[in-house]
Amino acid sequence: MTNLGKNTKVIEQADHGGFKIEVIEYSSLEGSRDIAVSQALFFANQAGIRLKMVRITLVESEAILEAGSLYMLKGRIDITSKAGGKGGIGGLAKGIATRVLTNETVFRPAYKGTGEIYLEPSFGHFLLYRLEAKQSLIVDKGMFYCCEGSVNVSVAMQSNLSAGVLGGEGLFQTKVAGPGICVLASPVPSSEVIFYDLNDEKLQVDGNFALMRTEGIRFSVQKSTKGIIGSMTSGEGLLQTFEGTGRVWVAPTQAVYDQIRDPLALARMARSGGTSNTAVR
Repeated sequence: MTNLGKNTKVIEQADHGGFKIEVIEYSSLEGSRDIAVSQALFFANQAGIRLKMVRITLVESEAILEAGSLYMLKGRIDITSKAGGKGGIGGLAKGIATRVLTNETVFRPAYKGTGEIYLEPSFGHFLLYRLEAKQSLIVDKGMFYCCEGSVNVSVAMQSNLSAGVLGGEGLFQTKVAGPGICVLASPVPSSEVIFYDLNDEKLQVDGNFALMRTEGIRFSVQKSTKGIIGSMTSGEGLLQTFEGTGRVWVAPTQAVYDQIRDPLALARMARSGGTSNTAVR
C-alpha cells in the first residue's frame, strides 16, 4: 500500500472482503508559489476547508466509479465499462434511461483486480454507506460517486406526480441496491447530516435538503395546512413529505450554505434576525 505523506490522514474508512474505501484528508495546502493562490489557501486553511481524496484498495475485487472521477491507479487492474449497473443489452437500456432521466452518465467504468485506485481530489464531502443484501437507497441526483462492484446503480421513479413536479428532484432519482459499500457526494460534512428512523410515521421538511431515504419510504409533496387560508396564515406552503417505515437522511445546514453564497440572501437573513424565506426548494 502507498504510504501517506505527513500532511495527510485517513478520516473515514469501510471495508468488505477484498474491497476497501478510505477518505484521505490533507491537513493544509502550502505548496503554491503564486501569491494570489497562497492567499486563497491561507483563508481556506483558516476556515477549516480541507482537500480530500477517496482511495479504493482492491484485492481480487471490483469497484464501479462515476465516469471521469479517476485520478490515478496502481496494480493489476483491468478497466471495463458497465451500463446501468449490469452488462448486456438490458444493462445498456437501463444505462441510457439513467442518463436521460437522472442526468447521470450512461457508462460507469468498472475496475477489477488487485491494486489501488485514487479518485480526483475535492474540497467536497463524502458519505460512506454499507448496503445490506436486498437493501436499496433512493438518493439525490448527482450524489453517486463510487461503489463496490456488487452494488447496482439504476433509476427510481417517483411514486406520484406531485413529488416529481413539485419535489425539486424531477420524476426520477438515483437508486443504489446492495449488497456492498457505496460512496455518495454530500453537499455538507457528514457530521452535519442527521437521520430519522420512521416507524409508520411521517416526516415533513420545508425545503429541498433531504438527501436520501431507504426505498420503503414514500415521498410526496403536501400542503402544510388544509385550505388556502390556512396556508396563507401559517406562512408555509408545500412541504416535502416522507411516510412509512425506514430511514431518511437530511442536511439542515445545506440551505444556510446556499444563502451564504448569495450576498442578497445573506443580507436579508441578517436583517430578519437570522431567518430567511429563501431556502432552496
